Amino acid sequence: MNSSVMSSPPGLDMPALEQYFDSHIADRQGPLHATSIQGGRSNLTYHVTDGHTDWIVRRPPLGGLTPSAHDVGREYRVMSALGRSEVAVPETVAYCSDDRVIGAPFTVVSRIDGRVLRTRQDTGEFTPYQLKQCADGLVAQLALLHSVPYRNIGLAEFGRPEGYVQRQINRWREQWDLVATRPLPSLHRLFRALEASVPSESAAAVVHGDYRVDNVILHHYDLGQVLAVVDWEMATIGDPLADLGMFLAYRNPAVDALLDGPAATDPKFPTQLELAEHYALLTGRDLTHLPFYLALAYFKIAVIAEGVYTRHLAGVTMDDSFAGAGASVIPLVQAGLRSLGRDGGAE
Repeated sequence: MNSSVMSSPPGLDMPALEQYFDSHIADRQGPLHATSIQGGRSNLTYHVTDGHTDWIVRRPPLGGLTPSAHDVGREYRVMSALGRSEVAVPETVAYCSDDRVIGAPFTVVSRIDGRVLRTRQDTGEFTPYQLKQCADGLVAQLALLHSVPYRNIGLAEFGRPEGYVQRQINRWREQWDLVATRPLPSLHRLFRALEASVPSESAAAVVHGDYRVDNVILHHYDLGQVLAVVDWEMATIGDPLADLGMFLAYRNPAVDALLDGPAATDPKFPTQLELAEHYALLTGRDLTHLPFYLALAYFKIAVIAEGVYTRHLAGVTMDDSFAGAGASVIPLVQAGLRSLGRDGGAE
């Protein structure tokens, strides 16, 4: 039997991928081997190597119900553009939009050798001082991203900043209808509260859409040095404070069940307030409406969590930890309501 077939991880057709590499990747030097990279809750990620060069291959999840949240072509475009800026991103290598090759569109980028802090086991060895250095680097990278003159790097048409926040509210409410496994009146209360509280957009910038510590590759020995920001499939041009809200929301233990004890909720990291103050210092942005952006982030992450749980129930996920994602939904919705000064209450 062909060894490539035997070594194909779920979602990746290795013989087809090898043929694609033969035609599109000039520096391939031998048979390809691939392993799944665990830890993500979105697009499937693989480490692919020929023994000489290492790449990262990404494709949408098996059985995904929210295609707009798994657009690998979109993340390839934004990483290619940001490669012309000072933002730390992997080098883009190839994008295949033809889903007949491996069964879905996919991207190939360079593999960055660094450290990823996914869980509290990963942060356990570090002191509060070291994790503050890490947090400082993360906030600085987010501030740098939001300062990029996006029109100058070819992203003028990448998104529509006008009305971005309202569209986000509506889009994620629609996503809920696609993935919901149960009625949840509190989510609808949060949706209505967000609609009633929409501020004017603070600015227009490239936004990552899911910025958090485990979507960043850090230097092995200097946690304050960001080597690459990854997982850009939700990126667009929008309100940078929505990005900040997502980053801060992942600091809340409500995400623990979704991300299986994530590094970001380690109590040794700076608090949400400290992180927000550092961002404001670096950018000069007015954070008066930050409670709204936090509530929006909790709303979005709750929908993401329900989508992950839905894929688990459908039996199309590769990680048993997905089973707990549904337990994060109600705490996230309650956190969103409290952020807006509403009673989170009991479901």
